[in-house]
Amino acid sequence: MNVEAVFGQLSTGEISAIIGLAVGLTFGVFAQQSRFCLRAACVEFWRGQTGKKFAIWLLAFGAAMIGTQYFIETGAIDTGQIRQLTNAGSMSGAIVGGLLFGGGMVLAGGCASRLLVLSATGNMRTMVAGLVVTIVAQASLRGGLSPLRENISSWWMVDGSARGFAHWLPPHGGLMLGIAFLLFALWFAKRHEVNKWWGFAAIITGFSIALGWLLTSWHAANSFDIVTVKSVSFTGPSADTLMGLINQPDLPLSFDVGLIPGVFLGSLVAALVTREFKWQQFTQESGFSRFFIGAVLMGFGSMLAGGCAVGAGVTGGAVLVITAWVALFSMWIGAGIADWLVDRKADEAKAARVSTNAAIESIPLFAKAPVLVQVAN
Repeated sequence: MNVEAVFGQLSTGEISAIIGLAVGLTFGVFAQQSRFCLRAACVEFWRGQTGKKFAIWLLAFGAAMIGTQYFIETGAIDTGQIRQLTNAGSMSGAIVGGLLFGGGMVLAGGCASRLLVLSATGNMRTMVAGLVVTIVAQASLRGGLSPLRENISSWWMVDGSARGFAHWLPPHGGLMLGIAFLLFALWFAKRHEVNKWWGFAAIITGFSIALGWLLTSWHAANSFDIVTVKSVSFTGPSADTLMGLINQPDLPLSFDVGLIPGVFLGSLVAALVTREFKWQQFTQESGFSRFFIGAVLMGFGSMLAGGCAVGAGVTGGAVLVITAWVALFSMWIGAGIADWLVDRKADEAKAARVSTNAAIESIPLFAKAPVLVQVAN
């Protein structure tokens, strides 16, 4: 079958949506199977318990970097068409937005991608949080919160020519950096005995990001219409897709329109096949307020930072965008602060109560209450 002949019968939007769907399915299946989650990695790291979750994130990030940089080296990806490397960006937005997003994902139970993946496995808590993230992101992009976002972003702007740092590295530096990341991740995963299937799934999760860059670049080079070169991201695409479904009877086809349903469907299929699908609702213990607050922080923070933990952090980081690396670093800091202020102190207090109760239970019964002695007169 001639692929070019088949795609020649389709419109630009249809091809973009098919590419987005293919990339989304790949990401959804393997992100669900690998347990890929920046929040989990951050919590392990900041508690000094780096292990399997941290290794999974490293594997995905390393695979995204090495795959993307390899395709750039071979000329398959045209960096001149990547807007993050050509348009102006905000360093203040990356810092403030990253801090807010990092704190928010700790409260909400996962970053934007993890919320979407988990919602497809029956987790209603993350589905509600994901919808809040999407609505707040839209309000931050074009609604009532956009003036505040624009004001913070204007504090420290950088030109498009200064956003990429590949020119700071030696020849093939980006590829070598990707190889170093992946080799370290493989060593770290082996040291902590990461399940081989999880490790493989994490690598494919990261490679799906490189695949997105590759396929959209191929489409842009072979289309008569203007095609945006991009890859996996969640908050902006989710907001645009949701608002399009609400406001328009016919949703214009694009990469994002295929990506978001693709991730959801991929995660759902993976959960059903492996029998990991399970309905989960809000409980008195889980609460609602922390999920809501976390989702609000992520929605606003992601629009400030230029994307979510995947869109800005991994996808942008893979093409060596300096604001993406700053945003990712800020997310790690924000997550550490939130975990220390909210969860770690609560866990320590709970552990102290359990320890006290255990100590009380160990006291002999006769010593727990005073013995009343009657003295006969």
